[in-house]
Amino acid sequence: MRGGTLPADIKKTSALRRVPSFSALRYVKAPAKEGHVCAFKLAAESSPIVVEDTFGRAMTLVPGDLFLGTTGYRESTRWVVGGTPKRGLIPGTKYWVISECGVVGDLVADTPMSKTFVGQARYLGAVVGDGSRVLSLSDFAVARAAGPADRKAPLYIIAGTSAEVGKTTAGITVLSTLLLQGYDTVVVLKATGTSAITEIAVYKDHGAAQVFDCVDFGLPTTYGPNPRSMSRFFDQALDTCLSIPADAVLVECGGDLLGANVPIFLKRVKRRRARPKVVFAAADAVGAWGGTQMLRKIGLPVDLITGPCTDTPTLEQRTQALCRTPAMNMARD
Repeated sequence: MRGGTLPADIKKTSALRRVPSFSALRYVKAPAKEGHVCAFKLAAESSPIVVEDTFGRAMTLVPGDLFLGTTGYRESTRWVVGGTPKRGLIPGTKYWVISECGVVGDLVADTPMSKTFVGQARYLGAVVGDGSRVLSLSDFAVARAAGPADRKAPLYIIAGTSAEVGKTTAGITVLSTLLLQGYDTVVVLKATGTSAITEIAVYKDHGAAQVFDCVDFGLPTTYGPNPRSMSRFFDQALDTCLSIPADAVLVECGGDLLGANVPIFLKRVKRRRARPKVVFAAADAVGAWGGTQMLRKIGLPVDLITGPCTDTPTLEQRTQALCRTPAMNMARD
């Protein structure tokens, strides 16, 4: 397969943060599947876009820039819908950047809010290592846990009705509370959604001992269409986090209860914990009621409701009465 060389200082997006630097880079003109390390060139007709680099910095790509990214799936309720074509990315074909972390694929839909990072890019080929084997994010994933599968640390789950409803705010509040109560070591897992270094950094800034997301286990997002492979993926993530000596494990589910394979993840959680603590963030009282009903049906009753549905005393009281569950505004209280 023909290909070419790439400059050692080529721009790299944050989905490749675990991929080490190489003194020489080569690519081959081969189809790319989910998680493959890929070389792209931002199309001449594209406007400049802003993505996240491997240090979490906002990095500008201008038309003609070469950069490394990957391909995968995204089904955001607020930003972008798109994914990897069935045959994979084909060399020489133009696709779309569909996430700030550098995921590229077919674009199904976007919103005005996502224009800063959505742009067309030509797929050049797949980056190869020794022996011309295509590199993948899974090659650099965290090693599988060798110790006990579960050290029985208390488990806290943060879920919500959609993006931007206060899940991370709730997670930071729970983390800070645990640390104030004397929990010295808290491990955080951003279990579902799209990877982002900036979100990991927020938890680290607030005292988390270790923070993981999907990139640490070999995927740029958790929107993949294969339920069986996602079950194995989530099992590895849970095994890793629960095997670490910690005083507590805090899990944030990005996205909503129906997307990003959150239902599969919650079922895998239920296999390990009969009754984890569950905090649910919702935009309004009706959403809070629907979410608590769904979680109760799968055996994960909600312990606390938060989010915009608690922004005023009236909303907070309405939410609490409708759901028959304690409610508190974590951004205010």
